[in-house]
Amino acid sequence: MSDRPTGSYGRDRFFQDFGLVLIFLIVVGILVVLSPDAFARPANMIGIIKQASINGVLAMGMMFVIISGGIDLSVGSIVAFTGVIAASLAHPGEYPLIVAIVAPILVGAAIGAVNGVSIAYGGIPPFIVTLASMIVFRGAALIASDGSPVFGVSGAFEDIAGGFVAGALPYLAVYFIVVAAISALILRMTVFGRRVYAIGGNATAAAVSGINVRAMQTGVYMISGALAGFAGLLLASRTVSGSPTAGEGYEMNAIAAVIIGGVSMSGGVGRWYGPVIGALLIAVIGNGLDILNVSSYYQLIIQGLIIYFAVLADVKGKAGRR
Repeated sequence: MSDRPTGSYGRDRFFQDFGLVLIFLIVVGILVVLSPDAFARPANMIGIIKQASINGVLAMGMMFVIISGGIDLSVGSIVAFTGVIAASLAHPGEYPLIVAIVAPILVGAAIGAVNGVSIAYGGIPPFIVTLASMIVFRGAALIASDGSPVFGVSGAFEDIAGGFVAGALPYLAVYFIVVAAISALILRMTVFGRRVYAIGGNATAAAVSGINVRAMQTGVYMISGALAGFAGLLLASRTVSGSPTAGEGYEMNAIAAVIIGGVSMSGGVGRWYGPVIGALLIAVIGNGLDILNVSSYYQLIIQGLIIYFAVLADVKGKAGRR
């Protein structure tokens, strides 16, 4: 259940701890060699960081859910719905900026709470609950926006995701770093984090030991929903609009980042930094394939194969430890 492996620090553990980092560095090195002028441009690097940051925020929430033994397919639709809400509240002179910031996060957390209660107390499988939510809130986004993007946001709202620290580091990257740091603190240093691993490893044993499994399940879905709402806010700020079609496929990218990052789909195992590197790796590969003029159709195949082999490695690794 712990995110820290035990035993002597040998070759297997080295690759377990740093294998993904090595893969990431190798991929970056190959792309630099293949297209040094385009890939290594500062503007392109900033674009990669921005893309990875929004997916990374989603992936951190998804990490809590998957470590606990669940899945959340609704995050892409939550991004769209909360983005529409944020943009609708961000028209100049109508509401204080804080309203447009807080509202999408609270709405996302509320949707996550509904998902969590339905799963924990209603006994409905996570796949079914979050699939239904994905459909419902995609429809809600379309209704709230009349099927069209919401424009006319204030300059202050645009600056939320559009600015830079010291003219170099995008605000989006700062948000991602802060979310990752808080997630790491929760998972490694708090009772809540240890219980997330416990219920993912064996929910029955966790319940017998006195853990309120239902409350914990509700909590992790609230975290996922709140971070999806935050990602919706950031995406709306970055695109200067709230689009009801935004976030399509984002749930798959978030799940991919978590799985590639070494978090087990069966729950109970995973390091906080895995989804961080996974999100960066997905962004780098997608950007590199675009630069190399690889068709988006083939990119989908490549992403699917990456997920397949990541899950296969997880399954084989577990079989080898039995």
